[in-house]
Formats: sequence, structure tokens, C-alpha cells
Amino acid sequence: EEGMSMRISNIEGSVVKSDDRYTVVDNTSLDRLVVSSTELLPNKSTSGHSHDDQEEVYYFVKGGGTMQLGDEVYEVVAGDVILIKGGLFHKVNAHADGCYFVCVFEGKRKH
Repeated sequence: EEGMSMRISNIEGSVVKSDDRYTVVDNTSLDRLVVSSTELLPNKSTSGHSHDDQEEVYYFVKGGGTMQLGDEVYEVVAGDVILIKGGLFHKVNAHADGCYFVCVFEGKRKH
């Protein structure tokens, strides 16, 4: 089995969502994990979602904004890592400079 190397700014996947808010790219090269990137445009928000049986790790690479986790809202900037337990609602809101983040989740996309 061979590994793979990529740059955090280009995860070398396929565009799975794209609209006036963001572009989402998924790399599905691994068997059990998906590596996904989101380029969230200035002052835009993700839809927000939760999934009972899927944990996620978000890593903010550039820009900033806020991240809602359940009823709490946290400021996020480049370099921040957010751990999300299964079943916890989460949503990202970009500030005026937008933001780019990468997330890793187990299994297949459910949102």
C-alpha cells in the first residue's frame, strides 16, 4: 500500500459542492477517512449540520470567522483545530476576509 502526499492548499480531490457561498472538495483516496477542504467566501456561512455517528476534525488554514458548536460560538483563525463529536451541530461563518479550512471525517459524506 502506498501513501500519498498533498499540499494543505490543494487536497487533490473532486468538487462535491459549489455555490455562491463556498467550494467544497473531497479527497476520497483513503478507505475509512475523507479529507475535505472548504473555501468559504467573505461574510458567507456553511449550512450547518450534525450527524450522530460521525466525528470530524476541522483545521483552519487561512482567514477567520466564527464556528458554532451546539449552543456555543467560538472565534476561529488560521492555525485553529476544532474537534467535533458525533451528534454536535456545527456551522462556520466567515469574516470579511473569508476562510479556508480542511476537515477530516470517518466514513462517507453524510451532509
